[in-house]
Amino acid sequence: MLWVLFLLVAWGAAVVSCTRLCLAAVAAAQPMEPDPGADAKGLSLYEAAFLSGGPRRVGDLALVTMYRERRLLLAHTGWVTVVDPDGRDELERAVISAIGPEGQAPVRPVRASLATATPVRALGDRLVAAGLAVPASARTNVAVAVRHVRAACALVLVTAAAALLLVPPAAGRGPAAAWFVLPLLLTVSCLLIARVEAHPYSRWASPAGQRLLGRIDVPPRRTLAQRSGGDADAGADDGDGDLLTALAVHGTAALHDPALRAALKTHWGH
Repeated sequence: MLWVLFLLVAWGAAVVSCTRLCLAAVAAAQPMEPDPGADAKGLSLYEAAFLSGGPRRVGDLALVTMYRERRLLLAHTGWVTVVDPDGRDELERAVISAIGPEGQAPVRPVRASLATATPVRALGDRLVAAGLAVPASARTNVAVAVRHVRAACALVLVTAAAALLLVPPAAGRGPAAAWFVLPLLLTVSCLLIARVEAHPYSRWASPAGQRLLGRIDVPPRRTLAQRSGGDADAGADDGDGDLLTALAVHGTAALHDPALRAALKTHWGH
């Protein structure tokens, strides 16, 4: 009956980890008090970028904005070059500072530096204070709890294999295996539910922020490509605005220019 000890370990890990995930998800889902003036003023592009994709999306938007204004060069080889060294605001100055004194650097470390830059952190703090962004602690707690459940699921499989080795073949291993199916189902079900229910609360926007994001009108990608086809016509400014809005909401996948997408391509998500 030594296999029962492994069963107790499996059940303990499954119950404790799933309980922690449920508590973290409930805490993250607690309604936040939004700023009463938030609905009236709407969102700036940088605010929309943060709520849609976090600090990295803000950095992407800053880089593409300066690129579209010919103040930066973004090469498809993954390098960024400063053309105008005078930033117009704190975020643009952070971009230039991240590129470095030589005025040229690989895009990937520049994006990583921008994600932790002071103006980006301040933007996130303002959105959290306004009730539009989810606090970092809530996102972290849910992510950590999910990892614990995954580890518990793996532990159940390992302990089940070890326990079955201790069961004499003559006694039959079916009943012992059946007992391990229950904690396995518990952890797997918890992960599936977390993906559907808890995952939205681990994103950047709170329910109030998501409502504001839902009011942003982003043209279809085909329309963006037509408006930003390279002609200096009267609609160029509108095309740039639509392109930047699409980038803020949907990330680099919204960029129609393959060279620009290649310049911003990294291993992290968008």
